[in-house]
Amino acid sequence: MKLYIITGTSGAGKSTIKDELDAVLDHGKYACVDSDEVGLNWWDYAGTDRESQYGNDTLNAAIRKACGRDLVFVSCLTPQDYMTKTTVPEEVKATFFIALWASDETIYQRLRARPKERGFTSDEIIRPHIEYNRWIGRNRGKYQLFIDNDRQTAGETAGIIKEFIARSL
Repeated sequence: MKLYIITGTSGAGKSTIKDELDAVLDHGKYACVDSDEVGLNWWDYAGTDRESQYGNDTLNAAIRKACGRDLVFVSCLTPQDYMTKTTVPEEVKATFFIALWASDETIYQRLRARPKERGFTSDEIIRPHIEYNRWIGRNRGKYQLFIDNDRQTAGETAGIIKEFIARSL
């Protein structure tokens, strides 16, 4: 199994791109899974002795959902955490990191536009996501594919990722 991890801060477009990819990739070969869809909740792990297990558990749940297909996994997982904190299951033969990035202003606008129940109700809450986005930008070389989707449609971004996946065969 090949694992394609699409990562980025909240507001980078991960879930939107996952939906676009799900519409254009061959379902017989690829499973597109968002970490939000695996049935695990970060808040059940946060502050417990199992907190460090969350990444492993979500990855394993996504792999089960893939049923042997190559997995396009949408997560906030960083390459560093994947390499140092994650126990990579044996069925994963190759891993590729794809980072989505946009300008601070775009991330801010996207987060403020979300429904209030998503929790992005103040600059104080948004600030750590902007900082994480900046970290991703500074570390763009750590990703096999880095996409600035600030001025692209979701379809254009998904097309770039689809081409990258096709080249990685």
